[in-house]
Amino acid sequence: MGLGATLKWLVLAHVLAAALGEPSYYHQRGYPYYTNSYTYYTNPFRQYYNYYNSPAYTKYRSWDNYYNYKSYSRPTSYDDDTVYVTDMYGNTRASSARSLRAMAYVSSCSSGTCGQNAQCSIIGGRPVCSCFKGYLGDPITYCKRAECLDNSECRGHLTCRSGRCIDPCDGTCGANALCTARNHLPVCTCPPGYTGDPFSHCRRFDPSELCHPSPCGANTHCEVVNETPTCKCLPGYHGSPISGCRHECDSDSECGPSMACIEFKCQNPCSQCGKNAECDVRNHRPVCKCPKNYFGNPLVSCQPECYGDRDCPAGRPACFYGICKNPCDGVCGVGANCELRGLTPICSCPRDMTGDPFIHCRPFDKRDLCEPNPCGDNARCEPGHDRTGKERPVCTCHPGYVGDPLVSCRPGECTEDSHCPDSKACIDYKCQNPCVGQCGVNANCNPRRHIAVCTCAEGFNGDALTQCHRIQGGT
Repeated sequence: MGLGATLKWLVLAHVLAAALGEPSYYHQRGYPYYTNSYTYYTNPFRQYYNYYNSPAYTKYRSWDNYYNYKSYSRPTSYDDDTVYVTDMYGNTRASSARSLRAMAYVSSCSSGTCGQNAQCSIIGGRPVCSCFKGYLGDPITYCKRAECLDNSECRGHLTCRSGRCIDPCDGTCGANALCTARNHLPVCTCPPGYTGDPFSHCRRFDPSELCHPSPCGANTHCEVVNETPTCKCLPGYHGSPISGCRHECDSDSECGPSMACIEFKCQNPCSQCGKNAECDVRNHRPVCKCPKNYFGNPLVSCQPECYGDRDCPAGRPACFYGICKNPCDGVCGVGANCELRGLTPICSCPRDMTGDPFIHCRPFDKRDLCEPNPCGDNARCEPGHDRTGKERPVCTCHPGYVGDPLVSCRPGECTEDSHCPDSKACIDYKCQNPCVGQCGVNANCNPRRHIAVCTCAEGFNGDALTQCHRIQGGT
């Protein structure tokens, strides 16, 4: 094997060893060799090592036959097994030359080069073994199908690690912590009643800790109530206990014009007025006075004019909301009279007037005779006169109605002739014989088509509507 090919092989062995986790290469005076080759048998070049140490190849194991290039510096004595090794950091040390004899030379892929489920590739003129995609293991011997390649191949509560779907919670969270796998990731939380860092340690929660440090503002007191921190202002202080408490005011100037500083708080100063008093605030000060018809000291109490009717005089006998009044005042309409029956006002129009006594009274008019209508049902009223000539309402039934208009009118039997039989006519809204009183003396009446047909009797002649005369000389 030439020196150039050997150098290429050693460089490839260095790369492959780094990929497989094998020991690193060293350099002896610029010439690489593989260390600890007697221990790492997973190296793909071990088959050459075994062949190199076989009896059939013993004659090639001498130093001279392996290193036969003059350009390579070797020990001055063939029996000297010492070589000087320089590592990648420039450190040089003495080592045994026998380690170089473990190097092998393989230049092609065969069916037995790599293990099961592994592939062989030629890289830099040397064979390289690797597991198929999705497989894990030793590519020299056997690669097995990985359980997963990424988290998507595992159920939601598992994660893909080193080709296996495992519980991500194992050993993840701290002491006393709970772990729940969500979307392949561990979620650590402290259980109810515990607090702390769930990734290191959870400890039992003391409710008093909610107030240490205090979440409240200045001039406040923090107290845990039902495991909830509750903030209160200290006595004499006001405001929001969350942001801080203070005196709302120390002088009237800190309050609005209609307020006053009372007990360090802006309040309505009208509370200083007496009972039933009216109050007007001027420059933070209350101006108190009794309402109209009230009497007394406005800073103490204002009393009404009366508490009952017995407290009122005769001209104003009724007590209305503490004031004595005449019940007739403003009750009746214009032009109406008001009389008291006890304390009840009675409104009425004068004798020569009419109208609504609660609204307006006016002089009588003819139309007032029929307002309201004094007639019976279905009857109409019209102003008229009685036999003495005095104005009176006159009642008549509506057209088509019959009866007593002072009591009630009812619909008639008919309103036209067509409503009656052929031999009768509609007279006074009744179907009657049209012949009654229609024909003359010695005339006969025969009703037809609702009409009286008058004819002179046999042997008579003349005007049938007035009188028929006997015909002279007739039988």
